[in-house]
Amino acid sequence: MPKTCIIIGGSHTAAQLAPSLRQEGWEGKIIIISNESIPPYHRPPLSKDFLSGKKTAHELFIRPQEFYESSNIDLKLETTVKSIDRSNKILKLENDETLSYDKLAICTGARVRKITIPGAQLEGVQYLRTIDDVNDIKSKINKSKNIVIVGGGYIGLETAAMLHKMQLNVTVLEMAPRILARIAAPALSDFYTRIHEEQGVTIKTDVTVSALIGTESVSKVICEDGQSFDADLVIIGVGVTPNIELANEAGLEIMNGMAVNEHCQTIDPDIVSAGDCANYFNPFFQKHLRLESVANANEQAKTAAATICGKNKIYNTAPWFWSDQYDLKLQIVGLNQGYDEVVLRGNPNRGRSFAAFYLKEGTLIAADCINRPQEFMVAKKLINQQLSLPSKLLADESVTPKELLKTIQA
Repeated sequence: MPKTCIIIGGSHTAAQLAPSLRQEGWEGKIIIISNESIPPYHRPPLSKDFLSGKKTAHELFIRPQEFYESSNIDLKLETTVKSIDRSNKILKLENDETLSYDKLAICTGARVRKITIPGAQLEGVQYLRTIDDVNDIKSKINKSKNIVIVGGGYIGLETAAMLHKMQLNVTVLEMAPRILARIAAPALSDFYTRIHEEQGVTIKTDVTVSALIGTESVSKVICEDGQSFDADLVIIGVGVTPNIELANEAGLEIMNGMAVNEHCQTIDPDIVSAGDCANYFNPFFQKHLRLESVANANEQAKTAAATICGKNKIYNTAPWFWSDQYDLKLQIVGLNQGYDEVVLRGNPNRGRSFAAFYLKEGTLIAADCINRPQEFMVAKKLINQQLSLPSKLLADESVTPKELLKTIQA
């Protein structure tokens, strides 16, 4: 009998894992179970080109529907897994149907973190994670003038940039002393604050939303300090929570996500996990990490596919991310946790291009590069090879990125 591998979740991870299984030699059945109504799609454009109408839902598909058919991958849409019976290797679906598996990949991703303040259930209070979320937002934009975004992270800022381009009045409310406070140095926060304010977006920090006011739909946002903001539409962007309930009920190890080793394998040798829901051991950093990024999802998916096929492959490189706002392309490599020095290349107080290099005890551990693709490549090479350059050299713009690369190679 042919063996069966089931992938739970229809996201970036699933869209990479299934074809990677075929590439690694899996000849049995592959089933992707997704609770969404369309094939796996790109999420980053949701807050940008899809929100603006530049791209249709069909154009967001990671792979065309025909790909799954030609690759003999069974795509079960609008289907939800109710439970996992590890002893008998059986999945129970919401409709009480059962499916047997030989290998299982849990790629359930993450969901938006919802707020519980008064008025949170009013019409016009939106979240942005799925294509349905954005369709709901788009249906309300034409009737909206004032939009408040709660949360000054990358999703909130990307959405603010796009909505402002659509001629809407946008206010971003952030409870921390600065936007991007958890993930970036003050220089980057100050840069994006300046850019957004120059474009016409209002940024308010050190404010905590206490209530949303309205009769049937939201009309005002109230903050703890007494400030209030008119709002026809409120978009909440305060982070995500990994979807670990299935795994937890099945007795798998949970550790801010599903705990997996460097091979993306759980404590059950026949179950792997990858993507936003997986907390994997990263040999590069010698610790467990749960990362929320497309690049991470794709690389983990390749590792998980190799593991399922009995091959020894690990994901052992520095993670990288990106963010698009206005004409700005931010590329991030590494993790800046624990940095003790920030070296700036370019001036973040003017213009629209600079790089921030994060060092720990003289070694480069991360970099944020805005409209600096060559510096990004330099940083990627330095970090992955665990090399470093003197701070003065990194900051000196008279030394070109090509010359920096030559210095590394020498």
